Amino acid sequence: MSTPLDAAAVRVLVPSVIGVLVRRGAGFADAEDAVQEALVEALRTWPDDPPRDPKAWLVTVAWRRFVDAARSEAARRRREERAEEEPLPGPVPEADDALQLYFLCAHPSLTPSSAVALTLRAVGGLTTRQIAEAYLVPEATMAQRVSRAKRTVTGERLDRPGDVATVLRTLYLVFNEGYSGEVDLAAEAIRLTRRLAAAVDHPEVAGLLALMLLHHARRGARTTSVGRLVPLAEQDRGRWDTTLITEGVEVLQAALARDRLGGFQAQAAIAALHADAPTAAETDWVQVVEWYDELLRFTDTAVVRLNRAVAVGEADGPRAGLAALAEVDPTVPRHTAVAAYLHERDGDPATAARLYAEAAHRAPNLAERDHLTRQAARLNAGR
Repeated sequence: MSTPLDAAAVRVLVPSVIGVLVRRGAGFADAEDAVQEALVEALRTWPDDPPRDPKAWLVTVAWRRFVDAARSEAARRRREERAEEEPLPGPVPEADDALQLYFLCAHPSLTPSSAVALTLRAVGGLTTRQIAEAYLVPEATMAQRVSRAKRTVTGERLDRPGDVATVLRTLYLVFNEGYSGEVDLAAEAIRLTRRLAAAVDHPEVAGLLALMLLHHARRGARTTSVGRLVPLAEQDRGRWDTTLITEGVEVLQAALARDRLGGFQAQAAIAALHADAPTAAETDWVQVVEWYDELLRFTDTAVVRLNRAVAVGEADGPRAGLAALAEVDPTVPRHTAVAAYLHERDGDPATAARLYAEAAHRAPNLAERDHLTRQAARLNAGR
């Protein structure tokens, strides 16, 4: 009887296997292609015949695929000569290839979308089909994106220092992509960030991991059974994942204790304050505003100022929130929705209803448009 294959456990091996092939002389793009072919073979054969050393098996099969491809290209004689000397199968020495692949896949010459796609392929071990499904794009489109990204980084060495901040931005983009397709990208981003945290000692890596855990803990309460958005203040906090919250707070506290504050730690601290409040009314909004002020030191963006205006409105009243909102670029997404909320709290339902309707027309997705439309209808019905 065959044994079910743990696909996630197999994907963990992908970065180190790619690294082995690159160190043996394969180019990054060729190595990544060969490892993907080896994964397909693993999915086919392992349930009935699992190897004793999965990593060594993947290295051996991937190297053979690379050799076959190299031999078919007569113009690349040097690579073919190296490929002739196939190393013997057996245990593979450990090396910190996974960490270097994080940096390579987040190369500054790549666009954010290409960096995300390449990270999911090379570090996450996902197939092009899985990535395409998650992004809701045709597989051919995603294949072109991945191919271009691989061509861009081919020739880059694995031993060059990388930028942790770029890697973290890439992982955060993965996390924010949502939950479409066969693979849950939020969960995948958490898995990859855990691995990065185990490989590199950096408080902002811990800050990002804490932020992901705290946000993910609220996932089950964010929508109704029919997919309608539930605002944070109205969420059933009993549906929040307390295990993830506890872990996220512990990770954050350990990072903050190092006294090397960064933007992700500040965002995680804000999320922790929301998670710590038994009810929305008991949220410590004064501290939330203080953490937004800290966050502005690292990330002074219109989006951060927009969220800060909401917090100011809760801490100091809607008039103060509207004053803070007046300093934010009005073209920023969700600016009109925030204005509507603050005007409603300030006792001006007519203006709030008009702004909710305007915000609905500008909403970036159907769920948000539906929520804002219902807010406008609720206020118009009460007039």
